[in-house]
Amino acid sequence: MTTNMIDTRTAESAHLPTAAIAAAEAARSRADFAKSAPKAFRALVGFDAAAREGLDPALVELIQIRASHLNHCAYCLHMHTNDARKAGENEDRLHLVAVWREARHFYTEKEQAALALTEAVTLVADGGVPDDVYAEAAARFDDRELAQVLALICAINTWNRVALATAKVAGTDERR
Repeated sequence: MTTNMIDTRTAESAHLPTAAIAAAEAARSRADFAKSAPKAFRALVGFDAAAREGLDPALVELIQIRASHLNHCAYCLHMHTNDARKAGENEDRLHLVAVWREARHFYTEKEQAALALTEAVTLVADGGVPDDVYAEAAARFDDRELAQVLALICAINTWNRVALATAKVAGTDERR
């Protein structure tokens, strides 16, 4: 009997994520931002695409993952960790990005500067963007790149807020 219970639980747990995601999505009762505000949605998509231009795709995903951690946005975190994996990102770096300061050797100095700036801009209400954080980013990026990084940080923070406000469900990715 114990074996049957274990087998049953194993079989149930194998289907739980897909079934749970579908149930959570079906229960969602908040506005669909893309359908309800299509011009704003398209503008945000355009802003996001413009912000990424010329930036290393690995850096883009690290910034988006870190901001999504800080904003507690499971929907975006799930999406961007999957995007990073598809782009060939190392699993160790994905697992450690939330604690990158304790694992600096996994990230370049440029990535560290971008992650510090991401934290400062995302948590701007906690004391602004410190001069030393901005100066370090400015030392690692040229003016155009720095502006692109700032735009990307603003874009992901906006996406996080839209996803959280509309109760987007982690595990669903409407881009597909």
